[in-house]
Amino acid sequence: MTFFSLCVLLSLAVTAYCVPTTAVTLQDEDFAQNYLKNFFNLTEDQGPSIRRGISPVTKKLSEMQRFFGLRITGTLDADTLELMKKPRCGVPDGNIARYSTFGRDFKWNKHSLSYRIENYTPDMSRSEVDSSIDKALQVWAKVTPLRFTKISSGTADIMISFGRRSHNDYYPFDGPGGTLAHAFAPSPGIGGDAHFDEDERFTFRSNRGFVLFMVAAHEFGHSLGLSHSDDPGALMYPTYSYRNPDTFTLPRDDIKGIQALYGPNPTQAPDDPGTQPPATPDACDSTMVLDAVTTLRGEMLFFKDSFFWRSNPQSNTYQQSLITRFWPNAPTKIDAAYESRQSDRVYLFKDRRVWAYSGYDLVDGFPKKFTRHGLPRWMRRIDAAFHDVDSDRTLLFMGDYYVIYDEAKQRTEGYGRVDGKFSGLNGKVTAAFQYKGFTYIYSGPYMFEYDYRSGRLFRVLRNGYFLRCTNQ
Repeated sequence: MTFFSLCVLLSLAVTAYCVPTTAVTLQDEDFAQNYLKNFFNLTEDQGPSIRRGISPVTKKLSEMQRFFGLRITGTLDADTLELMKKPRCGVPDGNIARYSTFGRDFKWNKHSLSYRIENYTPDMSRSEVDSSIDKALQVWAKVTPLRFTKISSGTADIMISFGRRSHNDYYPFDGPGGTLAHAFAPSPGIGGDAHFDEDERFTFRSNRGFVLFMVAAHEFGHSLGLSHSDDPGALMYPTYSYRNPDTFTLPRDDIKGIQALYGPNPTQAPDDPGTQPPATPDACDSTMVLDAVTTLRGEMLFFKDSFFWRSNPQSNTYQQSLITRFWPNAPTKIDAAYESRQSDRVYLFKDRRVWAYSGYDLVDGFPKKFTRHGLPRWMRRIDAAFHDVDSDRTLLFMGDYYVIYDEAKQRTEGYGRVDGKFSGLNGKVTAAFQYKGFTYIYSGPYMFEYDYRSGRLFRVLRNGYFLRCTNQ
């Protein structure tokens, strides 16, 4: 029997970005039960209903919560339901760790593989499809001894096709708005083949649709023998996220996985600094310097490189995600961020531009240049920002100075030296936010807790304090 890896990448669901506050409905419970059946091996004889609290269902809910870093309650709470509704892949998650393979029996026993594109999607030109497929395969060839040759007829090791609904492999697609693609692990016959759902809209680079390169690179990971990883930065993470094909570099976790099967590329120097893969940051790294911190609808967001952590005050855990998984058109490695509760927006700054989001959605007219946002021309870069609730003003930090900004009038109202306002703070401000009446200023790996009005310093903490790091 062919070992099948059905990678079901769901299109983006329309859900609230903040933690849901509405009650869980019977429809939600039925949806959750199907989710556990599909991804955590809940079977019919393990219990007919989540709402009856049958222990096997509770166990599966706990497994799912543990895997995704949620608070382990064994019940269908709002956090769990929200995560269940996120876009994801259809391979079961229960046994996934950092990179995962299908096993030594499901890998190619040769390094020269052929591929054939059987048909083309009308969403893109033939040359764009060819380029996307070739580029996706080269992602894996760059770090392994594997080499790929395109053929135009006959049977290739990896057969690539676009199809709708039932397409002759016993795993039908589900029409628009559902699954994107699936692939088969290496084995005789259909093994290695990758199929893409023609009812979805594939693009060359645009995030208004699904970038074929990103979908294909993930699927070819399955075609070569990789299962899913629970590393949210990995290409083989279960959910789809937009990444720029022109700047994409295969993350470290994926490299470890594929090299566990095939070994490294013998022509690539292992110590070449230009080939160092990106790693997913560790929230509890005591030396880490955060890029930005902000609140958003009751949650706290901590940004580092291409990632952010979401921390809910009602939970003892946090969720890590790629920034582009929530905001596909957002910048990465941002400079600063702050929330305006009055406008229900979060603002992200990078270089001399600002982005504004309401939940998932980019506000019309953004991103815009600093000058169009009411900031003076001499402001080159913002290091940190926070919005003061009492004065309804925003502080923007630049080097040794801060600027007071009136968002409603879109103009600056004054400035001052950081060390004159915040005593004991001598280093560069790297992030800032307000929470429960206190102002928190980050400088390097440390966080300073202040009373904003008096400027009194209460405590100096490590930057992992709100991320519940036990070592800080």
